[in-house]
Amino acid sequence: MFQDLDGSHGLKEPHQPGSRSSEKASNYVVGELGFNLGADSGACAHSSTQCCFQTLPVCPSGTGNHTSTWRLECKARAFNLLCPHRAVRWGGVLVKRPTEAQCMEEAGCLEGQIGGSGRLTEVICQASETATGEVSREQPYREIFEFFIEDFKTYKPLLSSIKNAYEVMLAHQREKIRALEPLKAKLVTVNEDCNERILAMRAEERYEISMLKKEKMNLLKLIDKKNEEKISLQSEVTKLRKNLAEEYLHYLSERDARKILIADLNELRYQREDMSLAQYPGIWGEDPVKLTVALKMARQDLTRMQMELNTMKANFGDVVPRRDFEMQEKTNKDLQEQLDSLKDDYEEVRKEHEMLLQLHMSTLRERDQFYAELQEIQRTSTPRPDWSKCEDVVAGGQDRWHVLAEGKNSDQLVDVLLEEIGEGLLREKDFFPGLGYGESIPAFLQFDGIVENKKPTKKDVVNILKDAWKERIAEEQKEKFSDFFFNFLERRFGPSDAMAWAYTIFEYIKLFHSNEVMSQFYAVLMGKRKESVYIKQKETIAQLLKEMTHADSQNEGLLTMEQLSTVLRSTFPFKKDEKIQELMEAGGWHPSSSNADLVNYRLLFMEDEEGQSVPFLQKLWEQYLNEKDEYLYELKQELGLELLDKQTLNGYLSQAFQFPVTELPEEGEEKEEGTVIQLQTALEQLQMSDVRRMGPREQEPAT
Repeated sequence: MFQDLDGSHGLKEPHQPGSRSSEKASNYVVGELGFNLGADSGACAHSSTQCCFQTLPVCPSGTGNHTSTWRLECKARAFNLLCPHRAVRWGGVLVKRPTEAQCMEEAGCLEGQIGGSGRLTEVICQASETATGEVSREQPYREIFEFFIEDFKTYKPLLSSIKNAYEVMLAHQREKIRALEPLKAKLVTVNEDCNERILAMRAEERYEISMLKKEKMNLLKLIDKKNEEKISLQSEVTKLRKNLAEEYLHYLSERDARKILIADLNELRYQREDMSLAQYPGIWGEDPVKLTVALKMARQDLTRMQMELNTMKANFGDVVPRRDFEMQEKTNKDLQEQLDSLKDDYEEVRKEHEMLLQLHMSTLRERDQFYAELQEIQRTSTPRPDWSKCEDVVAGGQDRWHVLAEGKNSDQLVDVLLEEIGEGLLREKDFFPGLGYGESIPAFLQFDGIVENKKPTKKDVVNILKDAWKERIAEEQKEKFSDFFFNFLERRFGPSDAMAWAYTIFEYIKLFHSNEVMSQFYAVLMGKRKESVYIKQKETIAQLLKEMTHADSQNEGLLTMEQLSTVLRSTFPFKKDEKIQELMEAGGWHPSSSNADLVNYRLLFMEDEEGQSVPFLQKLWEQYLNEKDEYLYELKQELGLELLDKQTLNGYLSQAFQFPVTELPEEGEEKEEGTVIQLQTALEQLQMSDVRRMGPREQEPAT
C-alpha cells in the first residue's frame, strides 16, 4: 500500500464507468495525483485502499477475467492497475497499448517471481507488520516500491524519478521538522515566562487597584458627609428663619397691645383729671373752656397720630429691624461662604483624584519601563562578585577573611586576594631566577643564576624592614638607600645569603601593597618616594604621642575627648575642623559621645605583628597624602608658565634642583620646552619629597 503526500492511501478513485464510454482512450489524461483510464466500452480501472493488487474474477467492463494479466502503470505519486487492453495518456503522450500476449508474458513473469497476487499481498502485509518500533512507517512502502522498480525494467527510470522525488520531499520535511523542534521548545519556555510575568504584574495591579478603590470609597464617604452637613445646615437655616418670623409676629402683636393699653390708660387718666378739674375749678385757676378746647385739640392730634400710626403699620408691616436683618444677612453670608468653601474643597479633591489617577497611570508605565530595563540589565550586566566564596580559599578560613575584608571596597579586596594568591605562589617557589647585570636592574638585584627562596613569614619580613629603618635613621654617613639595604643584608645574614634575602624581601614587598611597612619601604627602595617622608611621619607620630602623654597628668594612659581634640588641634594647627573630626572618629569618638568620655590614647599608636597600624594612624597617613596632593595641585595652578616670568621660573627651578641659574635653559621655543620639562620634573620631585603646608593660606581680598 502506497501513501500519497496528501495522506491518502492507494489509488485515486477513477471516473465512474460509462461516463465517457463513447470516447476513445486517447481522450483521457493523467490527473494531479493519479491518472484515469479510458476505454472504448467504458472505464475499467481497478483501485484498492488495502493493498496494491486486488483479484477480481470478472473485469467490471465485461471483457473477461484479467486476474493474472493486469499491468502496473504509475504517474508522479499515484499507482493504478489496469487491464492490458487499456491505453493511458501521460503528460500528453499516448502510451502504446500492449498486446495481450505481452501482458500475459509480463504478468506471468511477475507472478512467477512473487508467487502470484496472493503472495504479493502476503509480502506487503509482512512488510507492514515489521514496520514498527524503530523502523519508520514509510519503510515497507519504500521497499515494495524498490521491488517494483527492479522488476519493471521498462518504466524503471520513471519509477526511480518518482521514488527520488518522494525521498527529496520526505528529507525536506524531516529537516523542517528538526529545525522547528528547538523553536517549539523555546516558544513554550517564552510562553511560560510571559505568563508568569503577566500573572505577577496582574497581582501587583490588583493590589494597587484595591488600594485606589479603598481611597475612592473613603473620598466618597467624605463627600457624602460634607453633603449631609450642608443639608443639615440648610435645614437649620430654614428653621431659624421660620422661628424668626414667628417671633417677629408675636413681637408686633405684643407691641400693638401695649400701645393700645397705654392709650387706654392715658384716656382714663385724662378723664380723671377732667373730672377733678370740673369738681374743683378754683384750684388751678384755669379757664375750663380753655382746657376743654385744649383737650379737644389734643384728642384730634391723637386721632391724627393714630391714623398715621396705622398707615405706617400698613406700609411697613413686612419690614424687619435693621439689626435683625443685618444679623441674618451675616449668618446667611457665613453659610454661603462655608458652602463655597465646601464646593472648593470638593473641586480640589476631585482634581486631586484625577491627578492621582494620572499619576497612577504614569507610575504604571514607569514601572513597566523600569521592569523591562531591569530585565535587560539583569540579562546583560555583569554580576557582582560573591566575595564569600573566598572564605574557603584563603588560609585561615572565614574568620581570617572577615578580618582581611573589613572596611575594603571591591578594588581593595582584589588586591587582598592577589596578595593571598601571590603569597601561596611565593611559598611554592624554591628558587628565583637572577635578573642579570643590566643598567635598569637595581644594584642589590644584579646577579646571574639561581637564587634561593628563604620563604620567610610576613612577620619576619616586617621585623627585618623595621631593623633596617632603625639602622638607617641612626646612620651618620648617608649612602644610597639601595646600597645601604644590600649592606644591611650582608651584615645581618652574611655575604653568601645576602643576595638570596635581597630577592626574597624584594618579591615580598613588591607583592604586599596593603602592608604599610612593606609598601613604604618598596616605594623608598625603588626611588618612588624619599626616605624623609617615612622619617618625618614617624617623627610626627612620636611628637603626637609625646603631646598626649604630656596632657595625661595622671599618667594613666587615658584622655578625655576634649583633651584629645585639644592635643590634635595644637599638634596640627593648619588642619580644618572636618579633618580633626575624622581623626576623632578614628580614635573612637561618635556623635553620642560626651567631652568627659575617656579614650586610651596608647591604643591609638599600636601595631599588629605584621606592621599594620590601627585606624587612627591609617587616617593620619591618608590625610597627609591628600593634603600633600591638594597643596601640590594648588602650587601647580599658581606656577603656571603663563603666570610666571622667566627669571622667577628659573629661580624656582634653581632652588628645586640646586643648579646654577646659568646652567638652566635660555629663552626660546626649544628652551621653553626644556623649561616646561624641568618644571614638571620639579613637581614630581616635590611629590616624592616630604612636602607640608607650613602656614595658613592667605585670604583673598574682599571685593
